[in-house]
Formats: sequence, C-alpha cells, structure tokens
Amino acid sequence: AARRRAPAGGRARSVVAYFTSAKFLLYLGHALSTWGDRMWHFAVSVFLVELYGNSLLLTAVYGLVVAGSVLLLGAIIGDWVDKNSRLKVAQTSLVVQNASVILCGIILMMIFLFKTQLLTLYHGWLLTMCYILVITIANIANLASTATAITIQRDWIVVVAGEDRSKLADMNATIRRIDQLTNILAPMAVGQIMTFGSPMIGCGFISGWNLMSMCVEYLLLWKVYQKTPTLALKSARVEESELKQLNVKKECDMKPAEGVQLIVEKDVTGFEPQQEKEISCAARIAEPFITFRDGWVAYYNQPVFLAGMGLAFLYMTVLGFDCITTGYAYTQGLSGSVLSLLMGASAVTGIMGTVAFTWLRHRCGLVRTGLISGVAQLACLVLCVISVFMPGSPLDLTVSPFADLSARLFESEPLPTIVSPEDKSEMVFATGMPNLLNGSTTPANSDPEMSPEPVPLISVSLLFAGVIAARVGLWSFDLTVTQLLQENVVESERGIINGVQNSMNYLLDLLHFIMVILAPNPEAFGLLVLISVSFVAMGHIMYFRFAQKNLGKQLFVCCTPDPKAVSDSSPPGNTSTV
Repeated sequence: AARRRAPAGGRARSVVAYFTSAKFLLYLGHALSTWGDRMWHFAVSVFLVELYGNSLLLTAVYGLVVAGSVLLLGAIIGDWVDKNSRLKVAQTSLVVQNASVILCGIILMMIFLFKTQLLTLYHGWLLTMCYILVITIANIANLASTATAITIQRDWIVVVAGEDRSKLADMNATIRRIDQLTNILAPMAVGQIMTFGSPMIGCGFISGWNLMSMCVEYLLLWKVYQKTPTLALKSARVEESELKQLNVKKECDMKPAEGVQLIVEKDVTGFEPQQEKEISCAARIAEPFITFRDGWVAYYNQPVFLAGMGLAFLYMTVLGFDCITTGYAYTQGLSGSVLSLLMGASAVTGIMGTVAFTWLRHRCGLVRTGLISGVAQLACLVLCVISVFMPGSPLDLTVSPFADLSARLFESEPLPTIVSPEDKSEMVFATGMPNLLNGSTTPANSDPEMSPEPVPLISVSLLFAGVIAARVGLWSFDLTVTQLLQENVVESERGIINGVQNSMNYLLDLLHFIMVILAPNPEAFGLLVLISVSFVAMGHIMYFRFAQKNLGKQLFVCCTPDPKAVSDSSPPGNTSTV
C-alpha cells in the first residue's frame, strides 16, 4: 500500500508543479490577454457599425488608423521594449492596453445612452469628437497590445524556455493553439451577449472583463518574473550598454561632468546652457526618426531577413477568414451558419498546423520545416486557383476591375446601393445573409422568371477547401519564422526587430486592402485570388532562398535535424542559424 501511495503522491506533486510553473502561468496570462483582445477587436467593429447608421465608414477608418500606426511606430515600440526592463515593459503595456479598452467601453456606453442628445449639440460635432476619441483610444490600446505581444511572445517565452530549443518550439506551438481557440470562442461569447442583451451591455461586459483580467494578468506576470530569475538580467545589460555610451561620449567630449554642472548652474552661466538645451531638444525631436531608420536598417541586416519578408508577403492575400472573403462568400450564396462552421474548421486545421510544426521540427529540423510547410500551403492553394475557373465563379474578364470604382468617383448619379443603406443593412443584419447572387441584388417580390438562377457551389466550395487546408502549412510556417526570429536575433535587438516585422506585416496587409478597394466587384475576385497566390508563392521563394543560403546542399536531406541544432546547448539568443 505504501508503494502504491508513493507514485500517486509523486504524480500529484508533478501536476501541482506544472500548474505552478512559469510556463503554465505564462500560458494562462496569454489566454486571458488574448481572450480580451479578441472580444474587443470583434466588438469594436460591431459597435462602430451600429453607431454610424449601419455603415462601414467608421470601421474602415479605425482599421486604417490601426494599420498605419503600427506601420509607423512598430520600430519605435520595439526600441522602447529593448531599452527598458522586461517587467516594466510588460506591466506598463498591460495597464495601458486594458485601461484604454475600459475607457473606450465607458465612452461607447455613454454614446449609446445619449446619442440623440449628442446629435443635437453643436450640430453633431460633439458626437463626431466622441467618435474620434473612441478611435484614438482604441488605437492606443492596439499599440499597447503590440508591445505586449513583442515582449511576451518574442522575449519572455525565449527566456522561460532557457537554452532548450525543443521546449521553445513546444511553447510557441501551445501559444498558437491558444490563439486559434480564442479566435473562435471569444467572438462567439461576446456575440451572444450582444445578441441577447444589447450593445450597451456588451460594452459593460468587456469593460468589466478587462478590469478583472488586468488584475489577474498583472499578478501572473509578477509570478512568472519571480520564478524566472534570468528575466531580471536584461536591466543590468541595459545599464551596461548605457555606461559604454557614456564612456564613448567621455572620450569625444572630454568634459562629461561639465555638462551636468551646466544644467544645474543654469542661472550662472547664461549662454552655454541655452545652447546645450537646444541641442538636446533637437536630439529628442530627431530620436524617433533615427530609431525608425535604424530599426529598418537593422532588420535588413538580419540573417533571417528573407525569412521575415517571406512571412510578411503571406499577409498580401484575400485567402483568409476576414471581412473580404466573408463578404464574397455571402454573394455566392453561403449562409452565416455555414460560414461559422467553416471558421471552426479553419481553427481545427490551424491547430493541426501547430502539431505538424512540432513533429516536423523534431524529424527534419527547423529550416526544413518552413520549406515543407510552404510547399504544403502552396499545394492546397492550387484548389483556390482551380476554383477561379470552375462553374459558379463570377470571374468575368470583360468587366473592368475598376468599373465599380470609376462609378463611385466619376458618375454624378449615386449607385443604387447607396440610396437606402439603412433598409439594406437592416435586411442584412436581420436575415444574416443578403439576397445576393453573383453580386446582384434581387428583390424579394420580383418575377421568378426574371430572377437569376442559383449560383453553383462548386467554385466557392473549392475556394474554401483550399483556404482551410492551407491553414496547416500556414501556421506551421508562421511558427517556423517566429522561432527563427527568436533564436537568431540577439537579445538586445529582439524588440526593435520584431517591431519592424510587425510593421512589414501591416504594410502588406494594408496593400491587400488597397487592392480590394481598387477592384471591389465580385467579377474581379478571381483576379484577387490569383494575385494573392502569386504573393504567397513569392514569399515562399524568399524563404527558399534563405534556406538555401543556410543549409546549402543539405537542404533536401530530409529526416535529419539541421546542423547546429542537434545540440540544444547553444543559447537561443545567439546569431547561429538553427
């Protein structure tokens, strides 16, 4: 009996040790943070549509502001992450992000309550200022979320994993699985609350959730920091680099103490301190621009530059479950319930991609895993290319892709869809599916002989089959590039390099939205699919070039780990290729 109790007691202790380990606490904090993020990103778009008369204008402005801000400030945010201690960065970004969401929720609740009164004050300008305030604060929340993602997913996770690269790969895969689950479950949860309650109740729920989540996440960060002493070493390294800079200045100026005295004795020396102050102000003004330039130069000089660019090119695509593909699916006759099932299937294949990543990395090595994942993704996207030419595809090369754009810009008469947007939007939101076939609106009381035939589902079925299947290769490739950046970027540059990587991702994402704006009609969607597959192929060609440069003739020697990755003894922060 004593022998039986001993293994049981050992298992219990191991379970308790796991649930109190830094790794599990990091997972738990990330799950809470991601859940709140996904709820907010889903809800804020719905709130803005609801507030602006069921128009997508505010949502489009919000998306443009968010993408532009990360594009311009990504390097500066990463530099701030590098120059400050890990705990300070994580706690500051956490508090700013959640406080911004809470404040946004409160302002939106006030707008929902007093919208009619706000419309009459100052000819509606007060309401417009409220919209601007909401978008600005929501953008600040997104920037803080970017800082949190950089410091936790690109830095803390590397330190917690230590020098064990297999453990780092497992942790990266687990983080992605959490992302996939919250991508589906969080919008469903807040959507039910907003459906059976009201948008105002949804605002209150999200604000309350973020308040509680912030307190729990703050405690979890502190626990992880205490359980991982190496997380505190970064601050000493920052001070050491600052001392080196001071020594360089000392050799150049030969009078470091005088500068301090000049600032203190400002009243005595009159002229010189003014000159010193002007120089420092100019330097402060120029510092963000210098940081922006240095960040992009450092990114270009990284050994994993081509791999990072390959990942960024995958963002230039309409082959995902965003609003563009969803809108196209509606025009092809798919209902909202079918789309939700397809999104669930894409989450399952995404999780399968994380499992495939860990298995492939163990069998073939990290660099080859990215190559195999790219081939798998491209093979699946062939189905999307075939769908463009199958029955049911609205592709019509005789229709100019810019026909709808030119009609909006140059014709004096408004388009029929703009005449009564509220009536049309109410129909869309009430039924869950507009009565659209092949991009044309069919009145409910029209003559059946005059109405078009139902659209064949062969084309759209092949399209979504390819998109869903490609998620396996996509997420495996994403994890590969993520770990390459973690292992090959030196610790002192992790923040700024990953900030620039985020900027590149947003840049290509912006380009794909611009591409859709230029050719928005369903007849041109087939061209967008072909352009998207071309960009994905170019991204994987860049990665192939990176892999060829690093592995040479051993690139196609499968089922063997990469050289330099056989032993996990080398630190993950070095510049050696995995």
